[in-house]
Amino acid sequence: MALSLSLFTRLVLLCWFTTSLLLCNGFPAAFHPHHHHPHFAKHNYRDALTKSIIFFEGQRSGKLPPNQRMTWRRDSGLTDGAAMHVDLVGGYYDAGDNVKFGFPMAFTTTMLSWSVIEFGGLMKGELRNAREAIRWATDYLLKATVHPDTIYVQVGDANKDHACWERPEDMDTPRTVIKIDRNYPGSDVAGETAAALAAASLVFRRSDPTYSKLLVRRAIRVFQFADKYRGAYSNGLKKFVCPFYCSYSGYQDELLWGAAWLHKATRNPTYLNYIQVNGQILGAAEYDNTFGWDNKHVGARILLSKAFLVQKLQSLHEYKDHADNFICSLIPGASFSSAQYTPGGLLFKMSDSNMQYVTSTSFLLLTYAKYLTSAHRVVNCGGTTVTAKRLRTIAKRQVDYILGDNPLKMSYMVGYGPRYPQRIHHRGSSLPSVGAHPARIQCSSGFSIMKSQSPNPNVLVGAIVGGPDQHDRFPDERPDYEQSEPSTYMNAPLVGALAYLAHSFGQL
Repeated sequence: MALSLSLFTRLVLLCWFTTSLLLCNGFPAAFHPHHHHPHFAKHNYRDALTKSIIFFEGQRSGKLPPNQRMTWRRDSGLTDGAAMHVDLVGGYYDAGDNVKFGFPMAFTTTMLSWSVIEFGGLMKGELRNAREAIRWATDYLLKATVHPDTIYVQVGDANKDHACWERPEDMDTPRTVIKIDRNYPGSDVAGETAAALAAASLVFRRSDPTYSKLLVRRAIRVFQFADKYRGAYSNGLKKFVCPFYCSYSGYQDELLWGAAWLHKATRNPTYLNYIQVNGQILGAAEYDNTFGWDNKHVGARILLSKAFLVQKLQSLHEYKDHADNFICSLIPGASFSSAQYTPGGLLFKMSDSNMQYVTSTSFLLLTYAKYLTSAHRVVNCGGTTVTAKRLRTIAKRQVDYILGDNPLKMSYMVGYGPRYPQRIHHRGSSLPSVGAHPARIQCSSGFSIMKSQSPNPNVLVGAIVGGPDQHDRFPDERPDYEQSEPSTYMNAPLVGALAYLAHSFGQL
C-alpha cells in the first residue's frame, strides 16, 4: 500500500510540476532569478557561456597575447593601417573572412558591453574574460577614432578578400583602409562607434576608471561628429562596404542609439534633451522589429525604457509603450503578433544568418524582463497580459533551441554538445593551422578544401552559425555562408543571455 501511495504521490507531483512549467503556448517557463534554483537544467549554460566568450579569441586580428586560449590561431594583420600611415593593428574579423568591418565590430562591442552591464554581476570568473573580449575591440576602436572628425571604418578589400580562401596569418590581399570624414560622412557607423565606446566605458568604470574616462571622452567626440556631419556611410563608400555591410536602415537609428548610450554613460542632461527633441524624427516610434548590426531602433527603445521603468524618468514614459510594441510582436497569438517561428519553435526573421536575430531578441527579452520585474510592471498586448516570466520563458526556449533542443538535435554552437556543425564557413577554422602546416597556403589553393566534405580541422569553439532554414533544416555545408558562417555579432548578445540562464539554474 505504501508503495502504491508513493507511486501515486509521484504521479501527482509530476503532473503538478509539468503543468506549472507549461504555459498556454507550450513554452516551458523560465525561473525567476530570486526563486530557489531548480534542481536540474537540461543544458550546461555555464559551459556554453565560457565557450561563447572563447569564440572571440578565434576572431582576433593583430598580435595575440600569451594567454591566448584559441591556440591554433597566430598573429595576423600586423601592418594594418600602414596604407594610411595609421596604426590599425588589432580588432576582430567579423565572420569567416579576413576583413575588419568597423560597423559590425562596433555593434558587437556595444552588445558585449550591454551583456556585461546587465548580467556581468552574475558571470563570476567569466567576467574577466568578457571584459578582455570587450577591450580587444575598444583598443582598436580608440585607434580607429584617433583623429577628430575621422573614423577608419574598414581594413581590407572585401571583394579581393572573398576571392581568396586563405588563413588570416597568410593573407596577401590588399589591406585597403577605408575612412569616413566631413566629406564622406557616416552617421550610422559613427553613431554605433559612439554607442560602443560609451557602453564599454560603463563596463570599465570600476575596474579601470582611467580607461573608462578615455572611452567616454572619445564617445562624446565621436557622437558630435556623427550628429554634425550627417549621412549614411554606404552612400559615399558603396563600392567598398556594399553589399557586405550596407546601411539599409539609414543613420537615424544609430543617432538615437548613440544618444541613449551617452545619456546612460554620462548622465549629462544634454543627451536626454537630445532624445526628447529628436526622438520622433529619429524613428523612436517606427514599427520595425528587427534588431541587429544595421537597425538599432528596438535596442534604443528597450534601453530608454529602463530610464522610465527603473530610474523613474517620466519624460521617457513613451519608450515603455514603444518597447511593449516590440514585445507584443513576438508573442504568438497576441494582438500585433508578427513574428514567424519554424515548426521546431525557432524565431525566424530571414534566411541569411538568422541566428543573429535569435540571439539579439533573446537578450532583449531577458533584459526587458529584468526592467519589468524591477518596476513591478507587465506588458499588455491588446488584452493579453504578458509577464516578465513569460518573456524569460520565450528567451530560454530560443537559447535551448540553439543548444540542441530542435528537430535535428543539433547544437548550433560549435564545440558544445555531442552534435554540432563540422564544416563552418570560416577560413581559419577550415584550413590546416600554421602549427600543423607552417608553409603558406596561397589565395586560391584553399578553395579545394572549402568545397570538400571534410570536417574543419580547427574547432572554432563557441561560434554560433547562421542556423537552420525556416523548416528547421541544416545541411552543414561549408560553401553555404547563409547557414554555416559564424559572426561576432551573433555571439555578443548571447553572452548576456547565457550568463542569466547559468545563474538562474544555479550553475554559476
